[in-house]
Amino acid sequence: MLDTYKSIIKIRRQVFTEVAKLAYEGGDYLRVEEIPYKILKGEAKYRDSIFLERAIVAERLRLAIGLNPRDPDEQTPVSKGINEAAIADKYYEAPLVNIIKFACHACPTTSYFVTNACEGCLANPCKNVCPKNAIEIINGKSVIDQSKCIKCGKCANVCPYQAIIKRERPCEKSCGMNAISSDEHGKADINYDKCVSCGMCIVNCPFGAIADKSQIFQVIHAIKKEDVYAIIAPSFVGQFGDKVNLKTIEDAMQRLGFKGVVEVALGADLCTIEEAHDFIEKVPNKLKFMATSCCPSWSVLAKKLFPEFKENISMALTPMVLTARLHKKQHPNCKIVFVGPCSAKKLEASRKSVRSDVDFVLTFEELMGMFEAKEVDFNTLKEKEVDNDATASGRGFAVSGGVAEAVKKAINELDPTIDVKIEKAQGLSECRKMLQLAKTGKYDGYLLEGMGCPFGCVSGAGTIEQPRKSINNIKKCQTESPLKNSLESKYKDILHELD
Repeated sequence: MLDTYKSIIKIRRQVFTEVAKLAYEGGDYLRVEEIPYKILKGEAKYRDSIFLERAIVAERLRLAIGLNPRDPDEQTPVSKGINEAAIADKYYEAPLVNIIKFACHACPTTSYFVTNACEGCLANPCKNVCPKNAIEIINGKSVIDQSKCIKCGKCANVCPYQAIIKRERPCEKSCGMNAISSDEHGKADINYDKCVSCGMCIVNCPFGAIADKSQIFQVIHAIKKEDVYAIIAPSFVGQFGDKVNLKTIEDAMQRLGFKGVVEVALGADLCTIEEAHDFIEKVPNKLKFMATSCCPSWSVLAKKLFPEFKENISMALTPMVLTARLHKKQHPNCKIVFVGPCSAKKLEASRKSVRSDVDFVLTFEELMGMFEAKEVDFNTLKEKEVDNDATASGRGFAVSGGVAEAVKKAINELDPTIDVKIEKAQGLSECRKMLQLAKTGKYDGYLLEGMGCPFGCVSGAGTIEQPRKSINNIKKCQTESPLKNSLESKYKDILHELD
């Protein structure tokens, strides 16, 4: 939606920038009350009322600071709780993904609707195929009785004029976990027992009513006080334009106050090696198939909806965790900020088993807010000699198919006699279908790769660049990588020390 939802994206990014400025400048944080008026001036541009627009921006500001949305029935300032949130430590209170109720349009739930393209044809195929007699011909046109309709879609499939459309709530349609329903007022509601924080609802809501909490505020406070290193996901290549690349990213991050930056592709290489050994050891002797573990939305989906496959998800630590542990081994007293494409990593970093490894998580959008707050000119970035420790395989984790391909290459080198069959799915709905087929035995002996987002990490909810352009940038980066196979990683011999 990066091309089509520009007004929503613009406001979201302005909020991140203003919160970053607030944190960098310090002082009296009560001036947060002024920011909605700074972002939105004059007459209403997007909704009926400028006051409503500013109220929604105010809620976005609170979420970007890490605070909960306000109760609409309570007279509370935007700044309530901001001084408590101004800390150099993780500040997180569930839920991560939030619906700003008064920004929600209360879109209609799924229904089939006859448009004015209906020609009232003689055959009436829509009426004939309806299993519930929900369609009547009134004044020569088809009309659907919604109280009878079971939403099977047969009428739409047979209409020769494509006059019957399926109308779906965008956030609900994008949710592969069926976690979104309606509250008593018709507003969107999230079932947090189902939600895996993939963030697809955030980017697909055309009213900008859904947002996740950020840690920009806390990261900047940490930067001011101690050594903070950024570990950056493979999908960063090209996210900030051509000027921010492997050679200039360190200078860019140091201008924000980070001590240094490390590629998470290093951890991806170690994850690859671990998963390759897992597959060789367990498939098919102990497990019928094995699934990759790096995407938290996918792995949580599998464990929630298919608990019988819990053991089939590789026990390998994710690239984020492995990279964090590797760096904290080298710099024991530092703090680690994972910078990546999605909300799900924020949830992963909040797990008890990961909290001590990853201190904060930022998306690329949030990082761009920091660049803009500090007015970093990408044209003036200095190049640094790159160590090139990560391999092409590790850098390919950002793209759908890249994880499985990396693991397959490692397996083939470790044991050329094994024929590794791969199946992949992108988007949680497709992931569910893949596991349903696995349940029937279709993928016995396979390595399954699941990605919560279409195209893989390159289209996560916190990305900036168009996915297809990102894919091309990453492939170019892989081609230029001196090391190709993850088994060439110089850290592979200390992998056991990171478990």
